[in-house]
Amino acid sequence: MNWYEKLNQYFPIEEMKSKEHIEILLTDKQEIYKKDEGPDHVLLYVEGDEFIFIDYLFVSKKSRGQGLGRKLIQKLQKRQKTILLEVEPVQEHNDDTLKRLRFYKREGFKHASSISYSRKSLATKEDTPMEILYWPSDSSIEDEDVFNFMKEIYSEIHTYKDNHLYGKSYQNVEDVLSISMGHETDIFEEISMNN
Repeated sequence: MNWYEKLNQYFPIEEMKSKEHIEILLTDKQEIYKKDEGPDHVLLYVEGDEFIFIDYLFVSKKSRGQGLGRKLIQKLQKRQKTILLEVEPVQEHNDDTLKRLRFYKREGFKHASSISYSRKSLATKEDTPMEILYWPSDSSIEDEDVFNFMKEIYSEIHTYKDNHLYGKSYQNVEDVLSISMGHETDIFEEISMNN
């Protein structure tokens, strides 16, 4: 099974870029868009001057719970840049969503609770809300910094050549990402209360 098939079996269709999209990013943006692949993992990420964005992290079923995901995250943390990623909200019928959140909480990630992020999937045409998590490289990093990093990711990576690749364009960044300080709930607090 190739790296794309592994991702495609694990991630929902509304979160998947096409194989062509990822290959174009790996070529056109090779200075920032990277692939780390092994027999039991696939990691696709963007590394900028100030941040790293994890686009996809897959660990095979047989390797889960053995520390491989943790090693991959720690390898990125050693670079001392803020790490960002998108996760699905917790879904009652899907244990993986809760396990994923618990994993990132253990690795020191925070929830950017003031950021709202929802984009329409070109595959399903449905709105796909996601939560933004981040590992701050230092204590001065706040939701507003994360918001600006995410706007850059959305504009430069997620929507890169979208019209050419999919025959239509994703929404404008302003319609997908917004920030409102002070009234959102931290999902890590919610999962702590549910334990």
